[in-house]
Amino acid sequence: MWLRTLLTLWLCAAWLGGYCQTAGQPVGGTTLADEYFKSGEFSKAADEYAKLIKTDATWPRLNLYVQSLQRSSRSAQAEKFLRQQVRGGEAMKPFSELLLGQLAQQKGDTLQAAKDYTAAIKSARTSTVALERLARAFQDINESKWAIVSLETGREVSQSPTAFSEELMALYKATGQTAKAIDESINTAKQSDRKEAVFASLQSYINTKDEPLIEKVLYERIQKEPNELAYNDILIWFYTQKQKFSRALLLEKATDKRLKLAGSRVYELGMLALNNKEYKTASDAFEYVCVTYPQGQLYPACRRLVINAREEQVKNTYPVDVNEIRKLITDYQKMVQELGLNAKTLEALRSTANLYGNYLDSKDTAITVLDMAIDLGKTDRSFVDKCKLDKGDIYLLKGEPWESTLLYSQVEKSEKEELLGYEAKLKNAKLHYYKGDFTVSKDILDVLKLATSREIANDAEQLSLLIVDNTGMDSTEAAMREYAAVDLLLFQNKTDEAVDNLNRMWKKYGDHSLADEVLWLRANTYFKQGKMTQALDDLKLITSKYPTDILGDDALYMTGKIYEEQIKDKSAAMDAYQKVLAQYPGSIYGADARKRFRILRGDTVN
Repeated sequence: MWLRTLLTLWLCAAWLGGYCQTAGQPVGGTTLADEYFKSGEFSKAADEYAKLIKTDATWPRLNLYVQSLQRSSRSAQAEKFLRQQVRGGEAMKPFSELLLGQLAQQKGDTLQAAKDYTAAIKSARTSTVALERLARAFQDINESKWAIVSLETGREVSQSPTAFSEELMALYKATGQTAKAIDESINTAKQSDRKEAVFASLQSYINTKDEPLIEKVLYERIQKEPNELAYNDILIWFYTQKQKFSRALLLEKATDKRLKLAGSRVYELGMLALNNKEYKTASDAFEYVCVTYPQGQLYPACRRLVINAREEQVKNTYPVDVNEIRKLITDYQKMVQELGLNAKTLEALRSTANLYGNYLDSKDTAITVLDMAIDLGKTDRSFVDKCKLDKGDIYLLKGEPWESTLLYSQVEKSEKEELLGYEAKLKNAKLHYYKGDFTVSKDILDVLKLATSREIANDAEQLSLLIVDNTGMDSTEAAMREYAAVDLLLFQNKTDEAVDNLNRMWKKYGDHSLADEVLWLRANTYFKQGKMTQALDDLKLITSKYPTDILGDDALYMTGKIYEEQIKDKSAAMDAYQKVLAQYPGSIYGADARKRFRILRGDTVN
């Protein structure tokens, strides 16, 4: 009995399944018509799609129905059906006109195709939704340009200047209309929540052949809408991306005056320029805040930073001009007299002390000033620890390493797991290295390789490699000890004595693994002394005698920079940068060498 019941149920299920398929209902997520189409049975697919369209017409079904008719040699029937749809004024009229245009296009009648496509857009003008759907249909048949017309019409109908911005941006980009794509991206900048998206979109054009269009389109926008500050903001962003800080500063000053921002954004730009070693622009930015807002909250900080930016410029111009150092100290002293000794001027005391100790050989004065700063800033642990590190450095300049390591160790303990603590640990590692305690130094450096600060980790890695590569080759490690002693002399600013020792080392250890390091250290010392010819001679020795060693690309890149920035020999600089790219394709200097080469060559893309 149960067998008969089971058989009856199975037959009913089979009959119902067959009925559903016959009726064109979904099978496994698709219709029977879709299954026929996929299997290439286009005549059957057309018959099934015809049934579906009568009850539930959609653009995909209409498109597949027409394709099925065409592929089963029934194109005339397809055209007749579409014309009936158009005359009937059905909801599918715009899509039918679109497909009529496609049929005309396939016959080579581009004029008729354009007429049909235009008619489709006209029929869809009833709503922005209809025009958006039609645009997607145009994309489905690979007519992106007509999809653009459909969306542009939708924008006109909606009376919203930002309607369909994202869709139009993508279509303009896909059809090679880059200027329009950029303009469309900028078009949404007036919406406050879109600014970051605009930056992300424009970023893809930076350092490409299309980059100049960003500036061009922005200026066109600013001319049309001079009161729209969003365009100004994007232009400032663009200039900072290209590190054209002086241009960005001009715009920021104008914005500051217009919006009465009390110098806040100019200050931020000044800090960005300072961090990017654009000292002149940084100084100009801070000077503007000081002059424009002498009673403002930012005045004390900017008063110090004006001098600080100039200080960085002086310290990075070789050879360092001692007279300029004295002027900086005088300026810091005037600032302290004006603002008084307080929390806002403590950093000026630190700077003054370091200038005395590092550049004027007035180490005792430097320590006295630092002790004063520590006493005044004793409630600020971080500031006190920075001063202790400075004091440790000054004691090392004085040749009192035990005082140095005591101070460094205090900061290590006070700032454990903090950036300042890692910095103190690195200074202790270098102290052991200077003294020739290479095993102890390397143990500390191995810990620092895991530091969260990439800069400290890289410094630790480099010094550790230097020790590993150049110790253990002889029982006394004499060469490495002499090299470390020279490094200490350079830290103590005893450059003439250091060069004399390096000259002796080069003669004595010309065949040692340290030979290229000796040349590299001597080249850098000559550079800081302003002896560019001698520096270049040593760099050329490295690239000719040790091209495959670790310093080969460093030497070539530095050669290019000296020719470019110091000697002003564009051709020689380009040659050096080109060799970096050709001979060291994996060099960390590759990206910057390529950028500098292109600028020197006069490319519009830099």
